[in-house]
Amino acid sequence: MSGDRNVVITIDGPAASGKSSTAQWVAEKLGFRHVDSGSLYRALTAALLRQGAPPERWTPAVMTGQGSRVALRPEPTSFLTLIDGVPAEEEIRGTLVTSHVSLVARVPEVRAWVNARVREAAQDHDVVVDGRDMGTAVFPEATLKIFLIADPWERARRRLAQRLERGATEEEIAAETALLVQRDARDATQTVQAKDAVVLDTTYLTQAEQVERIVALARAVSHEA
Repeated sequence: MSGDRNVVITIDGPAASGKSSTAQWVAEKLGFRHVDSGSLYRALTAALLRQGAPPERWTPAVMTGQGSRVALRPEPTSFLTLIDGVPAEEEIRGTLVTSHVSLVARVPEVRAWVNARVREAAQDHDVVVDGRDMGTAVFPEATLKIFLIADPWERARRRLAQRLERGATEEEIAAETALLVQRDARDATQTVQAKDAVVLDTTYLTQAEQVERIVALARAVSHEA
């Protein structure tokens, strides 16, 4: 699918909009590599937690100083996240990292570090990258930009179904929806839709349907390029 330059597809959107899982599936269907920017924030957070210093001592310099311990190893359709040279995918998805990652992700110096690592990962392969500002700050000239949206209630329902591995109650969904709305407000300056992005409302779509739409768009845009 590549021409003179690598194809870059960006998938942005708010928390729990399905960016990462959708991007991985799209990459597999297109034969691209998936770059999950969130895994870098999580890996940096995990590295900080391993050090044992309390979060109030996590200055920007301390945070970015852990960057040398974090790496992405290319796999056929993705990148494996390493800490100190060892795969850390399970650790970085844990509740401890999840509860601290927002402290790290909102720091401008950290965002600059992550964005540089994402650009490096995209240098030698066609990629699908997901995050909050991939189509604006990181890849403003991306081949295709997608911005996923969905009703907060539906995003909460999906997140709980994945986390609990069962159907959530109305009370559980309501509580999770409130948390997502609060997070949306905190992340508003980071989650910005590119002016030339295709907005895809997934509220009433299955994941298979949204993946197929993005794949079709990617093939159409690549043929035009």
